[in-house]
Formats: sequence, structure tokens, C-alpha cells
Amino acid sequence: MAQPTTEPDAPAPAASAASEEGRDLVRDVLGRIGDKWSVVVVCRLGGTTRRFNELRRLSAPITQRMLSATLRGLERDGLVTRTVHDTKPPRVDYALTPRGLGLLQVVRPLAGWAEDNATEIRDSRAAFDAR
Repeated sequence: MAQPTTEPDAPAPAASAASEEGRDLVRDVLGRIGDKWSVVVVCRLGGTTRRFNELRRLSAPITQRMLSATLRGLERDGLVTRTVHDTKPPRVDYALTPRGLGLLQVVRPLAGWAEDNATEIRDSRAAFDAR
């Protein structure tokens, strides 16, 4: 009599749901750091604390609205802390969390690569678009 076989690579139903949730989270996190401004803001924060307007100046041409939205998203993901000081006028500081510093170690080389290759990428785009 033949024994029923199971595929060793087939995930159990609970494992399948967990891996699907994990994939969704990975896509969500990559969407956050892959947006237009998050890597710029993380790199501009570096290992220091910055005020909103300083961060905006360093991240030009980002708009105030977009910087606020980007910082909120980074704070929600636990990558940035927002500290409000009880002064007149109120002072708000932003800094990377330990998780944000870990991300900085990953994205700083990527940002450097993009800067190092910007001219060649522009040339490639122009050549492609001219076809």
C-alpha cells in the first residue's frame, strides 16, 4: 500500500500565512525607504540631531509638507524620533533611532553609488531616449 507523500517544501498553512505577512511587510518597508525622500532624510540626519528647518534646508528641494510626511512615516516605522522641547517658540528635534542608524549603514553606500554614477546614468538615459 502506498504511503501518502508530502512535499518537503510545501509550507504549513500557518507558516504560509506568516510568510505572506512577512512578504507584505518587506514590500511595505521597501516602499518606505524606496520613496523619493526617505533615504535623503535618513542620510541628512546621519548620526546627529537636527531641527526641522535645518533638515529641510539640507534636503532641498523638499517641500515642508513632504518633509513632514516623510518624517511621520519614518517615525511610524521606528526609524526616527521626534522630540518636542517645551520652549517658546516650541523646538522640535529629529534623530535616527538605533534601527534608523542601522538603515543608514545600508543606504549611505547606495546614496554614494548613486552620486558617483549620476553623470553616466544621465548619459545612458539620454542615449536611450534618443533612440
